[in-house]
Amino acid sequence: MSTPTNQTSPIAVGLIGECMVELQRQADGGMRQGFGGDTLNTAIYLNRLCRREGVAIDYLTAVGDDPLSQAMRARWREDGVGDGRVRVLMDRLPGLYMIQTDAQGERSFLYWRGESAARHCFDGPGADELLAALGDYHTLYLSGISLAILTVEGRERLLEALCQARSRGTRIVFDNNYRPRLWPDAAEARRHHEALLGMVDIALVTWEDDVAVFGFAPPEQLFSHYAGLGVGEVVVKRGARSCLLHTADGRAEVSAETVEQVVDTTAAGDAFSAAYLAARLRGGEPEVAARWGHRLAGSVIQHPGALMPLAAMPSMPALR
Repeated sequence: MSTPTNQTSPIAVGLIGECMVELQRQADGGMRQGFGGDTLNTAIYLNRLCRREGVAIDYLTAVGDDPLSQAMRARWREDGVGDGRVRVLMDRLPGLYMIQTDAQGERSFLYWRGESAARHCFDGPGADELLAALGDYHTLYLSGISLAILTVEGRERLLEALCQARSRGTRIVFDNNYRPRLWPDAAEARRHHEALLGMVDIALVTWEDDVAVFGFAPPEQLFSHYAGLGVGEVVVKRGARSCLLHTADGRAEVSAETVEQVVDTTAAGDAFSAAYLAARLRGGEPEVAARWGHRLAGSVIQHPGALMPLAAMPSMPALR
């Protein structure tokens, strides 16, 4: 990934999305409170891999002015993620979700996010400054969830701002995370995914999610469709199976790493995306980046929760 002309060192990366309050039921019936979100997980892992490489990570969202929102932002800063461009909405609160685990260890989620601050991040004249600032970034990263949670107004304004940012040289990276409950139907999701994909440089695609949105059968259909939309680099994530790459140099398949014991698959896809992007930002070729994606995802699933201990992180060497 080359550095755009509008960007000077350090490389600035902005991740757009929603962080929520997390409640997890404990064995004694109590609740453990934390924070979580797909793009936030990616932001934290990206910072861990790039913090000594001249890459600055910002999280771009909206929060309230309540104690939980303030604690949330403090936690991001502790994890090395900047909050200087977070929009504060005085009459809003963060969304919330609760994790429940059944007797077999399977996790399920209950969400309360309909009126969260992040949903209104790009609404109204108060969003103008944040939208204009998107063009200041070397790279912007967002997911299908980032798109889905927004109001109709906010989504259209974000897409317009991303188009303007890309015209200034900003690179756009999209992880297609699809949550059917957040869209009226798959057709609506498909329409907005395609609008965004027309300006995406790297697409990090979870195969099952893409099948649900587009109905593709073989991966060749996906690659052909994305190429027609102008996406130059496509990575198809397939869980424990190999991932598939389609770039200007052709197609490749990169095997996943063998994991002896899977403890918790939470955030595996987010971690893969973080490591892939980190490797590309640091000069690694797509196949090298895919191997790092598998390596970090394989490490994450051997630990409970979305964020593995910092001490257990694999160390990414110089890749240039």
